[in-house]
Amino acid sequence: NRSQFSFATLLGDPSNIEQHLTAYIDGFSLNVREIFKHFDFEKEIERMVDNGRLFLIVQQFSSMPLHPDRVDNIDMGLLFEDLIRRFNEAANETAGDHFTPREVIRLMVNLLLEPDEKILVTDDKIITIYDPTCGTGGMLSEGQNWIGEHNENAQVYVYGQDYNPRSYAVSASDLLMKGNQRSFIALGNTLTKDFFDGIKNPHLPSRFDYLIANPPFGVDWKGQQSIIEDEHKKAGYAGRFGPKLPRVNDGALLFLLHMIAKFQTVNKNNPEAPLFKDVEGSRAAVVFNGSPLFTGGAGSGESEIRRWVIENDWLEAIVALPEQMFYNTGIGTFIWIVTNRKVKERKHKIQLIDARGLGDPMRRSLGDKRKYLTDTTIENLTRVHGQFVPSSISKIFDNNDFGYRRITIERPLRLRFEISRRAKEIFLDSAPEYLDLIRELEKEFGTEAYFDWNKVLEHTKTTAKKLEVKLPASILKYFRQVFAIQDETAKPIIQKEHALEGFIGAHHFPDHPMPKQANLDTYFGIYRTGKGKKTMQYEPDPKLRDFENVPLSENILEFFIREVQPFVPDAWIDSDTSDEKDGGIGKKGYEINFNREFFKYNPPRPLEQIDAELQVVEERILKLLSQVVR
Repeated sequence: NRSQFSFATLLGDPSNIEQHLTAYIDGFSLNVREIFKHFDFEKEIERMVDNGRLFLIVQQFSSMPLHPDRVDNIDMGLLFEDLIRRFNEAANETAGDHFTPREVIRLMVNLLLEPDEKILVTDDKIITIYDPTCGTGGMLSEGQNWIGEHNENAQVYVYGQDYNPRSYAVSASDLLMKGNQRSFIALGNTLTKDFFDGIKNPHLPSRFDYLIANPPFGVDWKGQQSIIEDEHKKAGYAGRFGPKLPRVNDGALLFLLHMIAKFQTVNKNNPEAPLFKDVEGSRAAVVFNGSPLFTGGAGSGESEIRRWVIENDWLEAIVALPEQMFYNTGIGTFIWIVTNRKVKERKHKIQLIDARGLGDPMRRSLGDKRKYLTDTTIENLTRVHGQFVPSSISKIFDNNDFGYRRITIERPLRLRFEISRRAKEIFLDSAPEYLDLIRELEKEFGTEAYFDWNKVLEHTKTTAKKLEVKLPASILKYFRQVFAIQDETAKPIIQKEHALEGFIGAHHFPDHPMPKQANLDTYFGIYRTGKGKKTMQYEPDPKLRDFENVPLSENILEFFIREVQPFVPDAWIDSDTSDEKDGGIGKKGYEINFNREFFKYNPPRPLEQIDAELQVVEERILKLLSQVVR
């Protein structure tokens, strides 16, 4: 600061403190003035002057020991976040939009860095950490502290970006005061203005060793939709949003895609190459709510993103946290550990850790935060993750265990034919030129119900040809609309007939190859007519259409024969609905259901015990009623 003022001299001239404080701030270098600008400090000065508080506040701050040696970033961040929490509660801000509880950050940092402890503590290291939604910089600071405690010779450079000007200013202040010369915090929306793309800012890195983030929960990205969709369409997998885009009302998974795009590349010819020698691979920790685990069915943007991550074998573990852990939301949250350099024993495996019952109650609630993780709990969860063995709160799964194929189950349309007086009037009012045709049909089939629409249609076309009456598709459609009635006892409608063509062999079953046998065709709606090699297909009834999710670990036909055919014998699998990526029958999807995997059945109490309790309650009610009657 090159101004002539200090806090002591500011207090010496109370009458001109406003002008002198402004001059004092202007005396800082440009990088510091930039931080004050994003704190919007000039308006704060005006507000304090208007309320007659400026001198008193400067006096108070001049007496406070606020040097970073006395108040570190963690404590300053807690102060700032408490203020933000209070204002957010008043303004009903979106949950998780600003900050993460410190014990959650410590757990995330442990899960992120502990597996590399042996590498990180040896020799001098140059390590980069990146947070695309850095807020006040707590995650970056905690990661930096962890490495510093384990290896004081390591050089740790932290990088981040945040769209909130005041959060950015706190984080940038911390870097400035700690002397992180090569670190950098950017201000702006990460999804639309990536400061670390390697092109617009070549002096900044575009890939990082470790990534950590708490993206906003359930926030829509409608305002950024055009830019993100444009990058998705033009850049594809060469950009950040290759697989598919999630629904516009929740952009959490966009941040995961962005982080993966910032991974250090791995030498595929030598996937076991030593870390930090030619820089191989990255690790990421990100906290989400439950939505990214299961939202969206097969083929949706969310499912395709999960599929891309899991099929590339990047998802290492997910930890389910207790509810009521965050300051302005009580919903459950989950820590994802994602990496493109899994250790050998974790290849093609995913670990789920259920910590939902491990939260300790707080002495005093902070907004919606009523639970926290003790240091012991954090150490235990870190150990459970590192040991990678099944236990009461840890389960190990194959990647395919979370995948399924959504197959379409069809049933035939069944129609009966009936020429009622009302139906005949309706049809002839719109098409009077077909009166002779209707009379001939009435002679052939009468006015009673007829249960084979196929013969009705064939006879109708033959009769029309004899009468030299044209039957365009529109009239046939109207004819069926008026005279056909759905009936489960009627014969199914034949859609088309064709020659047998080895149907099964023409389709791809990537998960479980099927034997090439002609009799398997019936499971896919191909039936013999009894006329040589002729086969037929029935018209599906859209009202009876159903869907089944078949686990990738199961054979589609075995599942169909066991779970579907005994209940609807006339059903078949729609083979025309295939996955666009592998051509397999049905759409491929992925979801992770913690409740299903960790469900514990609690049997109900014996009926005798429930009856006894109800009897006690009834007796108490009767006693109270008798007192009222008296």
